[in-house]
Amino acid sequence: MARPRPVWPWIVGAVIVIGFIVVVLVIIFAPSRYVWTDDAYITVHYTTIAPRISGPLVAVAVTDNEVVHQGQLLAAIDDRDYRAALAQAEAQLRSADAQAENVAAELDRQPSLIAQAQAQLGSANARFAFAELNETRYRDAAATGADTYQDRQQADMQLRQARAEVENDTASLNAADQQVPVLQAQLKAAQAVAAADKAATTQARLDLSYTRLVAPLDGMIGELSAQMGNYVAPGAALMALVPLKEIYVEANYREPALKHMQPGDHVRIHVDAYDVVLDGVVDSIPPSSGAAFSPIQPNNATGNFTKIVQRLPVKIVFLPGQKALAALRMGMSVETTVDTSSSNGAAH
Repeated sequence: MARPRPVWPWIVGAVIVIGFIVVVLVIIFAPSRYVWTDDAYITVHYTTIAPRISGPLVAVAVTDNEVVHQGQLLAAIDDRDYRAALAQAEAQLRSADAQAENVAAELDRQPSLIAQAQAQLGSANARFAFAELNETRYRDAAATGADTYQDRQQADMQLRQARAEVENDTASLNAADQQVPVLQAQLKAAQAVAAADKAATTQARLDLSYTRLVAPLDGMIGELSAQMGNYVAPGAALMALVPLKEIYVEANYREPALKHMQPGDHVRIHVDAYDVVLDGVVDSIPPSSGAAFSPIQPNNATGNFTKIVQRLPVKIVFLPGQKALAALRMGMSVETTVDTSSSNGAAH
């Protein structure tokens, strides 16, 4: 008679399988203080170096991957045309300033001319009054036969001449008075021309300064495409300047992972390239997912709908004073683990 097979191996196997399933379910569904993702990369807001003017490059003062400092010369454009343009603009500005000064001097002299015209008119009025009296005296004398007809005609002529002088000096005074607003308008026009020439001179001086491309901040050169002798156009990218001291991590966490996450949470950052772990903190939670800013919005326009859990790029900054930070580069892959034990993100 065959002996019955023992049951305990089946029991042990069932216990192991059930235990494995329980552990997996606990790992998946049980709440944890640590939130992990491997969808994370080191990034930084880098600067693209591009000229603001056109011209041939006469110098490229940096090489690929070179560390530069703020204000350091990166490249230079031939400045001869821009120096000539600046000299021409400065000459035009001097001419416009001289014209404005000339009109201003004429305007300052105009009160004297008006006073002179007033004096001449006063003298003419005096001569006219005397001629009028003289003409009356000769007319009365000629009527009584005490004087000749020729003397009366001469007195009458002198009266008409004096009247003409009064009219002429009156017109000269009016012209001098009316010249004031004319000169004021000419002065404004000359000053406007001088202001325009000054602006042109400033622009020419700026264009000349743009022939020297300098580093706006400290960083490392990358994507260098500039070559001495190349003709460059405004806006054409010559190189990138990466401020490595300002690198941070962009970790794309799934929506459920953000439940208890908030700025200030401690983060362990594993750098794949060097197999080192660095410390960081959560800097900020983004205002939206990446899909919200996409050119084509993910709006469901049909009757079908499949829910997709979104990821939001959480910004994580490194804690200072860590030696390995100097070796980090933009684009490196990392794994981040956020400790949310001290926060309640949803309530916060």
